Amino acid sequence: MAEKITDSNLKEIIANNALVVVDFGATWCGPCRMMAPIIDELAEAYAGKVFIGKADVEECADATEFYAIRSVPTILFFKNGELLPDKFVGATQKKTLEDKINSLM
Repeated sequence: MAEKITDSNLKEIIANNALVVVDFGATWCGPCRMMAPIIDELAEAYAGKVFIGKADVEECADATEFYAIRSVPTILFFKNGELLPDKFVGATQKKTLEDKINSLM
């Protein structure tokens, strides 16, 4: 299961993990609900290797604004504390996410 990310723990998570995947979504968003089980499966598959978490845009207003999240779902990648330019906006296939994560490991 993907970890819950909040405004108060996001910076610490990014600082303490070599690779972080953050799924910005919302409970009212259909594509976000479609992505939720995929994100949870990836979190289990990469447990101990990659931090994979979910941030609700309504609960993480500061991070949502800071990272200019305008559409949900949006998936951001952080490596060694740095935001990578690669991101996925909209529903994405599990295989595509796996390939991206594997390329960053």
